[in-house]
Amino acid sequence: MQNRFEALRVFCSLAETLQFKETANRLAVSAPVVTRVIAELENYLGEALFQRNTRQVKLTDFGGQFLPKAKKLLADSEALFVPSRSHLADEMAGVVRLTIPDLPNEKAVLQALGERLKAYPDLVLDLRKDTVRLNVVEHQIDLGVRIGTVQDNRFIVKTVGSTREKIVATPDFLAQHGKPKRWQDLADFPLIGCIDHNTGRAENWYFNTDIQITPSRPIALTNDYQSVLPLVQAGLGIGFLLDWQCEPYLQTGDLIELFPKLSRPNWQIYLYRPQRTVTPVRVKVVFDVLAEILDTRLPKISPSKR
Repeated sequence: MQNRFEALRVFCSLAETLQFKETANRLAVSAPVVTRVIAELENYLGEALFQRNTRQVKLTDFGGQFLPKAKKLLADSEALFVPSRSHLADEMAGVVRLTIPDLPNEKAVLQALGERLKAYPDLVLDLRKDTVRLNVVEHQIDLGVRIGTVQDNRFIVKTVGSTREKIVATPDFLAQHGKPKRWQDLADFPLIGCIDHNTGRAENWYFNTDIQITPSRPIALTNDYQSVLPLVQAGLGIGFLLDWQCEPYLQTGDLIELFPKLSRPNWQIYLYRPQRTVTPVRVKVVFDVLAEILDTRLPKISPSKR
């Protein structure tokens, strides 16, 4: 085994995620590479580190005993290369461009980020709200947050939360207009849609690969996702909202969820940064700090919850 430290990093990451694909995304490699490295490490140690089947991955007893030793060895090796305070200050000087969409607990997230970045007075944070998925190269984006599925293997990615959409309306609206009996009936009701920035038309309501509709005659359209909720609350129409936007009002009964048993995907909330030959230390630091903050403040949906 040529690179034992890299193998330990893969092992520790897989021990945390217990998912080969997620580990591959975090480390910006392919899932087969993770599988191969773990197999080589197990062969080198002469012991199985993980029990694997088609449904789950979990640490073996040996793997559980090996994990703290691996973490300590990695931490000790990193400590050997900690730069001096003055050198670190130089490397933290400069601009970091960050884009984020509308997020739950956004104010608390940004306050926590600001508190942590006060330690680096020469770092300039260029923060942009990303409602149209800014071109990373064109806008020189260093890191960002997105909601959806990871579609670009040129990114280093860390999943920090998850969310899903819900179809909602007010009790008064349903009393006035009736309640759709089938999802196909939604087309006959006043719908509040968001504008697809690529087409200028209403976005699809995507439920799953087999079921999706496009509001063909919407009662309202907006290019701001945050505007949908107050329009729904006013009783203007039916909306398709992320769960963190509407959940408080579902709990109080001010909104009612329609077709709650309709299968829908859980979307990842993920932090990303482009893979580069050389990534500035300041970008890596902000990435790690923001990942830690988001991981503790964003909602996570159980994979079994549909």
